[in-house]
Amino acid sequence: MINYTADSIQSLEGIEHVRMRPSMYIGDLGTRGLHHLVYEVIDNSVDESLAGFCDKIWVTIHKNGFITVSDNGRGIPVEIHKKEKISALEVVMTKIGAGGKFDKNSYKVSGGLHGVGLSCVNALSNILIVTVYRNGKIYQQEYSKGKPIYPIKCLGDTNMKGTKINYLADSSIFKSITYDHKILVNRLNELSYLNKELHLFLKNENNNVKKYFFSKNGILDYIKILNKNHILLIENYLFINVEKKDISIEAVISFNNSFKERIYSYVNNINTHEGGTHVSGFRRAVTRAFKKYIDEDKFLNYKDKLEFIGDDFREGIIAIISVKIMNPQFEGQTKTKLSNHEVGGIVDKIIGEKFSNYLEENPNDRKKIIEKIILSAKSRQAAKKARELIQKQNPIINIGVLPGKLADCSLNDPKHCELYLVEGDSAGGTAKQGRDRKFQAILPLRGKILNVEKSIPYKIFENEEIKNIFTSLGITINMNDKSINIEKLRYNKIIIMTDADVDGSHISTLILTLFFRYMKPLIEHGYVYVANPPLYLIRKKYYYRYAWNDEERESIINKLGYVIIQRYKGLGEMNAEQLWETTMNPKNRTLRKINIENHSNADNIFSILMGDDVPPRRIFIEQNSIFAKIDV
Repeated sequence: MINYTADSIQSLEGIEHVRMRPSMYIGDLGTRGLHHLVYEVIDNSVDESLAGFCDKIWVTIHKNGFITVSDNGRGIPVEIHKKEKISALEVVMTKIGAGGKFDKNSYKVSGGLHGVGLSCVNALSNILIVTVYRNGKIYQQEYSKGKPIYPIKCLGDTNMKGTKINYLADSSIFKSITYDHKILVNRLNELSYLNKELHLFLKNENNNVKKYFFSKNGILDYIKILNKNHILLIENYLFINVEKKDISIEAVISFNNSFKERIYSYVNNINTHEGGTHVSGFRRAVTRAFKKYIDEDKFLNYKDKLEFIGDDFREGIIAIISVKIMNPQFEGQTKTKLSNHEVGGIVDKIIGEKFSNYLEENPNDRKKIIEKIILSAKSRQAAKKARELIQKQNPIINIGVLPGKLADCSLNDPKHCELYLVEGDSAGGTAKQGRDRKFQAILPLRGKILNVEKSIPYKIFENEEIKNIFTSLGITINMNDKSINIEKLRYNKIIIMTDADVDGSHISTLILTLFFRYMKPLIEHGYVYVANPPLYLIRKKYYYRYAWNDEERESIINKLGYVIIQRYKGLGEMNAEQLWETTMNPKNRTLRKINIENHSNADNIFSILMGDDVPPRRIFIEQNSIFAKIDV
């Protein structure tokens, strides 16, 4: 029996540092950090579910900016903590690193910030009220900026159980305390698949929308949704669920006709989009299982023996692996890369055994997948030979030489340099004239670049425009682990600048697809931006104003009266001075920083918008057409 009492709570350090250095605890103080607080409170309730004591969680976004999260778990202990001499509830809410999550007798696994969660939320809240339903009583305590306003008090009797936390984030710390409904919907939806049979409810009082999330089959339901935009290579899904003393591994594996590997990984409900030891173990297991059959002559019906690499074995795989362990250790820029070395070996052994058995018992599926593996290897080697032939015929070619179309900046310090990826030579010429040559570089792109979502990898890296982008940035890709040498990046900002029309939006999406699929760390580290050129130039005699949308245009017209309006159809319609003033001058311009809030959702959107399958794209357009801006 798992015991959850006051003595289960262990305090590691005080709370004072959080308000002084909030970024050390939650990172971003913008939209991402604000929503991270909600995740921490939700994760506390999910931990109760993982321990087997909670099956319902309610989340409410209130009109006054408050957030309420409640569950039907055991309720946070309220007894006096022997060591701290205050209630266990107050320890949890005021001591950083305090929580039953550090006590193996209370929780087997937990998500969130590893015990930092609730106290961190409390410290960064203007007001926080926690209500506990436990042992037939209702207890409550209120806090302000992490400090208790009054001691815990008993409000009466109840037959309910659970915890309710109602808080208002501190507007003096966060840039905004306005919540994005979609972000919370995506997170709750993800949690429902990672924790099957958990009921999650979301109520938004701002738009009167209520949502309910529930999955009977967990990640098996999830992978079917991720696969709906692809043609399956085999109809079967391999589902693996193994629980041992200190680890739980849940995985589902499928194969489709795409050219890419897609592995969605989680540790204790945390999206480990940077991968880690569990993903490395998974990849090794899949590669080893296939290699056994590839090495058998009966599958090699061709004269020249092929050389296989890991990518060949995993082309077209789409899989989810969810690992739950005690005391996960994370590394990487966003702390979403699992570093526990022992996990890799355990995952490798379990997945390898289960997957090998599946291939042995399903020879038809095995044959289809191996045929695709062989085709992948043939295509890759053919591309390699073609590259070698071209290099022999053109010995001058050197991938280290900057492209001739690049108008580079004079500064050599990447911290102060920017690269503009500009649509077309015409706009590129204007940008070159209007830029500050000291720190702004311009790379004109010829029309629409290759759609990497539909292309075979070797064709992608043979494409001239894509090669120019990589060479200009100064980075290369390690094809074995898909990592990039980000330390070689030559610019601190990569700015996509295209026309403010349908074609321009398409080109931006093509470029973003390239970055998401092959240079994702550049987005994750905050290097990628989209420029925001104006739509209108409004003149009245010698006076002029720019407008970035129809609302601004109408507001200016109402103030100025009779005016002359020029609608910019493209960047080429601006002269160099106008382009600098509106879109390139750091003092005036507006840049949209590209962030990834939910990696699996972003992956799915790129598949829908840029993939081969038309019906999902039609449905997406129909559902989102209300948000479109039609240029006529």
